[in-house]
Amino acid sequence: MAGKDGPAPSTSANGGDNRLGHNTAPDWYRDGRAHVWLPYTQMQNAAPVPAVTRADGVNLTLSDGRILVDGIASWWTACHGYNHPHIVKAVDEQNRTLQHVMFAGLAHEPAYKLAARLSGMLPGDLGHVFFSDSGSVSVEIALKMALQYWTNKGVQGRNRFLCFRGGYHGDTMAAMAVTDPDNAFHAAFRGILPDAIVADIPENQAELDALDALIAEHRDSLAAVIMEPLVQAAGGMKMHAPEILAAIHKSAKRHNVLFIADEIFTGFGRTGTLFACEGAEIVPDIICLGKAIAGGAMSLAATAATDEVYDAFLSDDPAKALMHGPTFMANPLACAAANASLDLFESEPRLTQAAAIEAMLKEGLEPCRSLPGVKDIRVKGAIGAVQMDRPVNTTALSARFQEEGVFLRPFGDIIYLTPAFIIGRAELATLTGVVRRIVESG
Repeated sequence: MAGKDGPAPSTSANGGDNRLGHNTAPDWYRDGRAHVWLPYTQMQNAAPVPAVTRADGVNLTLSDGRILVDGIASWWTACHGYNHPHIVKAVDEQNRTLQHVMFAGLAHEPAYKLAARLSGMLPGDLGHVFFSDSGSVSVEIALKMALQYWTNKGVQGRNRFLCFRGGYHGDTMAAMAVTDPDNAFHAAFRGILPDAIVADIPENQAELDALDALIAEHRDSLAAVIMEPLVQAAGGMKMHAPEILAAIHKSAKRHNVLFIADEIFTGFGRTGTLFACEGAEIVPDIICLGKAIAGGAMSLAATAATDEVYDAFLSDDPAKALMHGPTFMANPLACAAANASLDLFESEPRLTQAAAIEAMLKEGLEPCRSLPGVKDIRVKGAIGAVQMDRPVNTTALSARFQEEGVFLRPFGDIIYLTPAFIIGRAELATLTGVVRRIVESG
């Protein structure tokens, strides 16, 4: 698509173009573009992407001076908005005293403080926190915990997982193995990954009964059931009712199978409660946290377990310990950011804001339902999704959104909004209005 100032820039992956959007790209972009390998991108024909020089609140400032309203909070991490002064101050102060120290054989205040606070916020007795540095790794750790839980208890053969169609748990190997096998992100690895039992998320009692029978059939080989509670994010913002989640959890517990809740997306207010599991009044055996845990300021993740799971690792035998240890686990800067983020959940009305966003998303996106090409509209908490009747062109559609002054990155057949909780009514109206116009124009 041609820009206002002339023809569109070259899409060669080897450099060659010197334009980003409307204006000349900065030197660092031109110099580095041929050497950067982008995520989920075919680099042979990768189009130029906007260069961001600053982020504040819900706005991204580009190198050419344009400002975009960010409607997805950087993969829903920046829940308090960008550059929040409280988080900036906390990281700044931590940076002056302790940037990093290994977490094996040493302790530091930010991590111990954060673990205690998370334990107090999480439902039930999820009181044992293992830190890591990314959501995918937190899932890997959860799966290892579940497998070793059974072997530590002397139970053999419990080495499989039940996961759900439409689910997505990350891009590392074990996380891919419990992701929907038809997920386009992982097509290159089909037939290579360990075999999981894949089920549809039930929609009615008959399907719940069928799932219960499936779990019963495989109970002697199942280590755990893993699912994203209430919303399957990267699988297409697919939503299910709290009653369905509660029934699946009940089936797992009835058949003595561990239940892992992947709340990397849903945790920290995104679905309207602090954790999605609270919406169904369940306590998983293991929970995975990431994304918004540090307010989008740092990479941090955590895997928390109940007393029962944790106690299975306590022994005089060193081999029964959890043998895992990411180099940058519990990084002090990231933990400082996370503690500051939790301060904001305690001191500012994040859940009230999420409820207000939900109401505005319903109002703003509902008119799309009657537009040609729209298959469904879904809203839950601070999540809004417009599902089209066919896959969209992510690159082309993203460029159209940028021309309208917003940053959105659709995927598959989904145009979605996951804004920061601090977004104003006018900014959210801008986002939903642009979505309506773009969808209507086809």
